[in-house]
Amino acid sequence: MRREPPKSRLRRGFAAKPGAGATRVLGMSTTRRAAVLAIVVCALAFTLAVPLRTYLSQRSEITAQEQRQAELRSQVAELQERQAALNDPAQVEAEARRRLRYVMPGETPYLVQLPEDTPQAQQQQAQQAPTPGDAAWYEKFWTTVGG
Repeated sequence: MRREPPKSRLRRGFAAKPGAGATRVLGMSTTRRAAVLAIVVCALAFTLAVPLRTYLSQRSEITAQEQRQAELRSQVAELQERQAALNDPAQVEAEARRRLRYVMPGETPYLVQLPEDTPQAQQQQAQQAPTPGDAAWYEKFWTTVGG
């Protein structure tokens, strides 16, 4: 066998048909290689799509939970301040007087009724008082049976 110098072999390779070099690589034509490459890319895309979607949804959930946690922490701080304030007996007494209208023994309570409060109270009483025509069915029945 006769050996050719490397330069002449390269020249012959370059002078050969353009598709002949591509056919030799992996023994496939360019269209088959493109199809295999497309299948591999699609498989990678499908493999990464579900974990990526899960990651993004979990990130949004984490953000929402962190926001909720910050709100709860501020609420806990407010409640702790309120608890500290209610540990003071003077504050408890003031709350009882204001909210429950408690008075100390020996004190005389006064309830001041302003003029603009009176019509509202009368309207509320008029709304709450049943009219004679609005009696319940059993009351109407009893009056007809009892005479």
